[in-house]
Amino acid sequence: MVDKTLIDLSWDDFDEYRDPRPDENQFDAVVERAVSRRGFLGGALAFGSGAAVFGTGLMSSTTASRAAGGATFAFDPIGIATDHAVHVPAGYKSQVLVRWGDALWSEAEGAYSAEDGVSVEMSDKVFGENTDGMELFEIEGREVIAVNSEYVNPKINLPAASDGVPQTADEVTLLKNLQGVTVMEIAKGKSGYAVVKDSPLNRRITHETEMTLAGPLAGHDLVKTKADPEGRTVKGTMNNCGSGKTLWGTYLTCEENFNGYFGATGEMPEGEGYIRYGIGGAGRYAYEKFDERYDLSKEPNEPHRHGFITEINPADATSTPVKRTALGRFKHENAEMVHAADGHIVVYMGDDERGEYLYKYVSANTWAEGEATDDLLDDGMLYVAKFNDDMTGVWLALTPETTGMDAAEILCFTRMAASAVGGTTMDRPEWVACNPLKAEGYCALTNNKNRGVKPNAGGDDTSVNAPNPRETNNYGQIVRWTPADDNHAGDAFTWDLYVMAGNPTVYNNAYAGSENVNPGNMFNSPDGMAFSSDGMLWIQTDGDDSNEGEFAGQGNNQMLVGDPESGEIARFMTVPNGAEVTGLCWSLDKTVAFVGVQHPGGAWPDGNGKPRSAVVTVWREDGAAFG
Repeated sequence: MVDKTLIDLSWDDFDEYRDPRPDENQFDAVVERAVSRRGFLGGALAFGSGAAVFGTGLMSSTTASRAAGGATFAFDPIGIATDHAVHVPAGYKSQVLVRWGDALWSEAEGAYSAEDGVSVEMSDKVFGENTDGMELFEIEGREVIAVNSEYVNPKINLPAASDGVPQTADEVTLLKNLQGVTVMEIAKGKSGYAVVKDSPLNRRITHETEMTLAGPLAGHDLVKTKADPEGRTVKGTMNNCGSGKTLWGTYLTCEENFNGYFGATGEMPEGEGYIRYGIGGAGRYAYEKFDERYDLSKEPNEPHRHGFITEINPADATSTPVKRTALGRFKHENAEMVHAADGHIVVYMGDDERGEYLYKYVSANTWAEGEATDDLLDDGMLYVAKFNDDMTGVWLALTPETTGMDAAEILCFTRMAASAVGGTTMDRPEWVACNPLKAEGYCALTNNKNRGVKPNAGGDDTSVNAPNPRETNNYGQIVRWTPADDNHAGDAFTWDLYVMAGNPTVYNNAYAGSENVNPGNMFNSPDGMAFSSDGMLWIQTDGDDSNEGEFAGQGNNQMLVGDPESGEIARFMTVPNGAEVTGLCWSLDKTVAFVGVQHPGGAWPDGNGKPRSAVVTVWREDGAAFG
């Protein structure tokens, strides 16, 4: 029987239920030792005791400057909000572009109702639920957005079901169809941007869409199933969280909490690979009761076919998406692609779970614009990050020699490979963003509410380390690194912390945050990140919006702008209570930002009926560019 309480859990809490994680990780210990070694605070930090005031020791000289002495943004920062609305600065406007249930084709007009949601018949013809990562593309002069729908809220989508638990195969099909990816053409008219219904570029990609497995793992015994004995064709991309954009104009969608879709109606298979990935028990949506593909007792290899980065061609609605196994299998947050100084393609990726790792993929071959791209994401080397106390770091190659695993095992059980070589365990590494104006990368370490109890599922030490310096880290931080010789493909780097989120109105110690955090810009749980073309870092949060206790005065989740040079951070946008901000891209002329609002509370944006996740547009009233 399905545990009905699973539906009410956040994905983070679901992970904790399935696979409790340690309360400490190595990154925190590295930061603590780095501070102690360099003598910034005159000794080891007593995090959590209130004995140490966090200073600027791990901040660069520019980052440590306060807002008053830093850059001047082209807007007046806004205050917090606690209501069910979207707020932007004076001189800016916002409106909804598309929301869950909106038609992508004329035949689905009116498919959504406030009482019943969307019917199963129309569920793959409307915009999906819980928008997440997205990217904009120019295709023959048209603007096209590809956007993820990470998961569904069954109690909203299945109002007739008992506690939101699917009771029929049709109800499971409905949930499958409202997740995945939407590709849609948009166009600007007198009233702003709108979806172009019936565009030949419009497409829905769901848990039922046929895809190709590519790379070294394709065809291996680990990915063969009864339905696909060749191990080369798989249905569906699931729990699509963050995103990426290739240099050749395709979309990278990232499979994150795929483990929650599988359950067992019979005997559960055994193995370290299931344990490390939190696979087992009852599925979150009861898929296994109606589709044996998700039943571990019948298809034990099916989970091995998910947890990848999937490449989609937005210019061809008939193309087959490709799962790129060479980029590893884990809970991918996003995929940040850069062209390295030596010509190689580099993809940075975070594994969003407490005590997991930051990764990098480097293509075997170099590339120049106009050259073939066929093998760039199928033939390369996967690395895991190792952060040192002296604020240097190295990328450790995951090879059969270094891991004791064969090539296919490394890609199928990447977490175990990273453990084998001694990567640095992290506080939920989420979005990675690279500065377009200089060679440096940033990773949002969202939070870690538990630290210091036990090692992670692989037995790795997860005590406090350098980039993760606080016990009971409910606020999170952003780590920054600069590759040696400005070459993203190289093995060595130096690092610092761009910001440590906190609450200076509640604490006067490490939990107040770093020097570039103040009562006017404080936040918790940085999650999504993206650089605009002017080199500004946009930070989106997915944290506690109770506005109480240690989060008092922080209000709803928000989007902020950070200057990498001065360290200044300013609040630009707030979203409805209950929502997170996730996904960001800009129009071709940089005058309009497209921002995702996931799992809102109240009755936003309609003002009545069900809450509906949506993509909103934001623009300057004077029409000037700002992205």
